[in-house]
Amino acid sequence: MRALVLEKKGELSLREIALPLDVGPDDVRIAIHTVGVCGSDVHYYTHGAIGSYVVRAPMVLGHEAAGTIVEVGVNVRSLKVGDRVCMEPGVPNLSSRATKLGIYNVDPDVTFWATPPVHGILAPYAVHPAAFTYRLPDNVSFAEGAMVEPFAIGMQAASRARIVPGDVAVVVGCGPIGIMIALAALAGGCSKVLISDFSAPKLTIAAQYAGIVPVNIGEQSLVDVVAAATDNWGADIVFEASGSPKAFADLFDVVRPGGAAVLVGLPVEPVALNVPAAISKEVRIETVFRYANIFDRALQLIASGKVDLKPLITGTYDFADSIKAFERAAEGNPQDVKLQILLTGEKG
Repeated sequence: MRALVLEKKGELSLREIALPLDVGPDDVRIAIHTVGVCGSDVHYYTHGAIGSYVVRAPMVLGHEAAGTIVEVGVNVRSLKVGDRVCMEPGVPNLSSRATKLGIYNVDPDVTFWATPPVHGILAPYAVHPAAFTYRLPDNVSFAEGAMVEPFAIGMQAASRARIVPGDVAVVVGCGPIGIMIALAALAGGCSKVLISDFSAPKLTIAAQYAGIVPVNIGEQSLVDVVAAATDNWGADIVFEASGSPKAFADLFDVVRPGGAAVLVGLPVEPVALNVPAAISKEVRIETVFRYANIFDRALQLIASGKVDLKPLITGTYDFADSIKAFERAAEGNPQDVKLQILLTGEKG
């Protein structure tokens, strides 16, 4: 089967590769329609590793996807051939302690598409457990279905924040996940969300959503802007979504006493954290790693029309041009939020 293969750091190819396609009794086979290009995919392409996950052998990329079921296992009752679906890419060990505690996202045995040594799904077909496959409502396109995965991270962050209706939030970092967090925070009850970045084009994209206030930190002090917006009290919640070590320097100057700091961006190296500043305000610190028990809720929120992710899709490529899509993503164009690849050649 032809797939987009990361041969090694900096080298991609579209070639034939043997991938497992046997359908077990609890599985479904999916004809892949749309796949999003994620920052982690790009990082494996440009750096060959993310932390302890190192690309040591050729690996198929891609984990944000939607498609159509073409075969179901004998035990599957919830889905049928012809159903349009999106897929949660991480499958835990259902017997693990983490799974039994409801936190399967941190199960050490989880298998996650396009995380070494597990192949991703930038290929015509994939086999996946039905339990982690979700039917798309009729009003949700394949393109939107492939956006459920990154939006689920935003939903996980909003859930960890324990938002109280009317809260004022700050998101540091206006990349794809930062914008997803801002939208999830608004949907969760925040009255407004200030989002900061150096990139004016990305801030312009975020600003098209009612309730999101852009802050260009190349021109303004985030601390000053938040102080002015909250009568010098501070934000109820601060989401760190950039992963930049510099972002941690004044993190606790932005949050109010008794507020929450939710860490989502993943720094490449350990960073300094001002613990005395956090303690003096009794700031609650939360962390986010992927998501758990939230994928279906993210899908339903999109289907409801309360969250519109379509404006965030800034480029679409045919499967034959997958390498060009990754090259563009690696350039880090400021006007890009989410690039997608079509496996079928038709937009759904």
